[in-house]
Amino acid sequence: MAAGFDPSGRLPDVFTNAGTSSFTAFLSKVAPEMLPGRRPLPPGMAADMAPHATTIVAISAAGGVVMAGDRRATMGNLIAQRDIEKVHPADAYSLVGIAGTAGIGIELMRLFQVELEHYEKIEGAMLSLDGKANRLASMIRGNLGAAMQGLAVIPLFAGFDLAASDPARAGRIFSFDVTGGPYEETGYDAIGSGSLFAKSALKKRFRAGLSVGDATRLAVEALYDAADDDTATGGPDLTRRIYPVVMTATAEGTHRLTDAETAAIAESVVSGRMENPGG
Repeated sequence: MAAGFDPSGRLPDVFTNAGTSSFTAFLSKVAPEMLPGRRPLPPGMAADMAPHATTIVAISAAGGVVMAGDRRATMGNLIAQRDIEKVHPADAYSLVGIAGTAGIGIELMRLFQVELEHYEKIEGAMLSLDGKANRLASMIRGNLGAAMQGLAVIPLFAGFDLAASDPARAGRIFSFDVTGGPYEETGYDAIGSGSLFAKSALKKRFRAGLSVGDATRLAVEALYDAADDDTATGGPDLTRRIYPVVMTATAEGTHRLTDAETAAIAESVVSGRMENPGG
C-alpha cells in the first residue's frame, strides 16, 4: 500500500493539494516501489531471465517523422514472442520505441505516457519536444541500477516539433544511453541488436526531404535488412501475417499504419528482394 494512506479511506493531502507536474516525482513520494528502477533485484546478472525486444528505426521526413519496429522478442536463443509491439504514441505528437528488457520497457513506456498526460493536465500546456526528451532521460536514469544487472531499457524517441520554424524540418529524433543521456540524431537512427544493420541500410538510402511515404518504405526495408543478419530481429512473417509496427508523427498528430497498409509495403519489399536477393 502506498505510504501515508489513512485507514479510514480518505485520500492523504498529497492527492488533493496542488503538487508537482511530474507524475514520476509524485509516484516517488507516494508509492516509490511502483517505479521500475526502485524494485529490489536478486544479486548477479538477470539478462537471461526476461524477454528482450530488439530493433527500432526512426527516419525524419518532410513534414514529420516515421518510426517502425519489428515484432520479435527473444530470450536467449529462443523466440519468446512473435508479435510484440515496441512502437507506441507517447502523446498526440510524439512516438517512443523500446529495445532491451521487454517487460520493463513496456512499463517505462506506459509511465512516460502518463508523465506527459499528467504534465499537460497540471500545467494546461504541452511540454516542448526537448522537454519530453529530458523527462524520458530522467526516467531511464532511474532504471540504472537494474540496467547494471542486465535489465537495461534503451528507448528511441521521435516527434513533430510544434515550435519548429520550418514545418518541413519539424520531425526530430532523440536517442539515449543507458545512463539517460539524450542525444538528438540527424536524419535517422536505429536501436536494438539489429541496429548496426538497419543503420547501414539507412545510410545508403536516406536523403533529406524524403516524403513520409518514402520514409515509411525505407523503414520497412531497413528492418528487413536487420532481420537478414540479426537472429533477434524478426522479418515480415508472411505465413502468420505478422508485419512491423509503423507509425508517423506529423502536424496532424500521430498515426499508426493499418495492418493492410503495412502488409502491402512489407510484401512489396519481400517481392523485390526475391527478384534481387542482394539489394
